Amino acid sequence: MTAAKAKITDNAAWAVATPALSVLTPFLRDDPSDLLQLLDAEAASVEGAVEIILLDDGTADADLTARLVAQVKAMALPVRLITLPANEGRAIGRNRLASAARGGSLLFLDSDMRPDHRRFLRDWAELVAKEDPAVAFGGFSLLQAPTDAKFQVHRAMAAKSECVPYTERAKQPEKYVYTSNLLVRRDVFEAEAFDSGFTGWGWEDVEWAMRVSRRFRVVHLDNAATHMGLDTVDALARKYEQSVPNFARMAERHPEIVAAYPSYKAAKLLKKIPGLPVLRGLMRKAAGAEALPVAARAFSLRLYRAALYADAV
Repeated sequence: MTAAKAKITDNAAWAVATPALSVLTPFLRDDPSDLLQLLDAEAASVEGAVEIILLDDGTADADLTARLVAQVKAMALPVRLITLPANEGRAIGRNRLASAARGGSLLFLDSDMRPDHRRFLRDWAELVAKEDPAVAFGGFSLLQAPTDAKFQVHRAMAAKSECVPYTERAKQPEKYVYTSNLLVRRDVFEAEAFDSGFTGWGWEDVEWAMRVSRRFRVVHLDNAATHMGLDTVDALARKYEQSVPNFARMAERHPEIVAAYPSYKAAKLLKKIPGLPVLRGLMRKAAGAEALPVAARAFSLRLYRAALYADAV
């Protein structure tokens, strides 16, 4: 990582802060200003225990940067904004954020998340102070997510596979770990950093959790935030296409865990079908067909993802 290329902006509260918890938020072409406003509303209740570090991973939008610089400087919470001239990728970016953090615990919080209640930061800070867990995941929800028709397939898929109650998540702790509302103690992160070999979109957080869960306890709790960044079918399909090498890398490193995943089992079965490339095209087309029921479209998109992964198993 070449720190000389990064532009650093600190607000007045940064220099004197001694935080126990560092909130780490990477973004690329997203505007995190709404999230910052919600977090800063809790500044008084966390009593100096929390700092925020933002990483603009190569957005290259001068207007957005100027607005964020002004917002950061006006915030009560201690905040640092790191602006990169070019994209470095999700894994490298999260490692860079961790290097800049001063807290003993790191909260990875994506820029498209919105806390579901007004004690979000306070609950995390109190958990750190009282229990200091190695790893803890607060959970996803769709409470505040957009309900536009173009997002209904993603909404259905997220409700089924990601917005899972903490009691259910705890049964497979390494599976339900996403770097969008994830607390990691510093010594744990230093022992197991994100693998920078994962590029593009997908699976780097799950693979990380597989490694970590072998050495540390992963706790699940109910401190959810809404995932606002729902995608259209086309956008999700493109992300799945990007994720194939990452899925292959994860499967190669953790075959015994990945073999139990439904997506892996489906990929192995689909691999045996002649003419799979043609079928893949039909699956994607069905997922985008607005005349079909949402459940059928979501099933088609899951099949499409598994058919892509057939090339990687």
